[in-house]
Amino acid sequence: MIATIEAILSLLLPAAVVAGAEHTTSQTTTTLENLQVAFNGESNAHHRYVAFAQQADDEGFGEVASLFRAAARAEEIHASNHAVVIRKLGAEPKATIEAPAAAATRENLQVAIAGETYERDQMYPAFISEARASKNSEAIRTFTYALKTEAEHARLYSEALKNLDKLRGKSRTYYVCGVCGYTTENLNFLRCLVCGVTKDKYTAIS
Repeated sequence: MIATIEAILSLLLPAAVVAGAEHTTSQTTTTLENLQVAFNGESNAHHRYVAFAQQADDEGFGEVASLFRAAARAEEIHASNHAVVIRKLGAEPKATIEAPAAAATRENLQVAIAGETYERDQMYPAFISEARASKNSEAIRTFTYALKTEAEHARLYSEALKNLDKLRGKSRTYYVCGVCGYTTENLNFLRCLVCGVTKDKYTAIS
């Protein structure tokens, strides 16, 4: 098992994102810089979770593979949302895609939990705080969509890790909001719990 959160993040996040995260704690950053860090991180997370899904399939963890595929789609939506705001600020989104390294599914879940928890508890709250200070409502919105989704991803991954031995076999259907990326196991609501759109905007992924 990986011993520290720093070690886990070094596996989950590309170097540019880790450096950007450290930058937010040491000095003032701009909304645009934070958007670029987030875009890079979400873009890499998409590729990483696709690789993690394939590994889960290879090991026979069908339900976990479905969860990773759903999360991969959510991260893709977050990156796209960040990109829109970046372009409105007069820049082009930039991502350095690193080749994803998939380990065993149990470790992949641990890595994913660490990354989602970091984004939920540290990265996105800091980015939202700065965006509020800058009065950038669009940045606040895209960061908030991502934060709330990552919180749910952390929960879903934690549940999967807890019950991993029971998750072999067939795939499972998850639903992903096409607007905010929120990921859920069921559609027992009329409107998205994060962005408020009607549930027909959700896509089923298994």
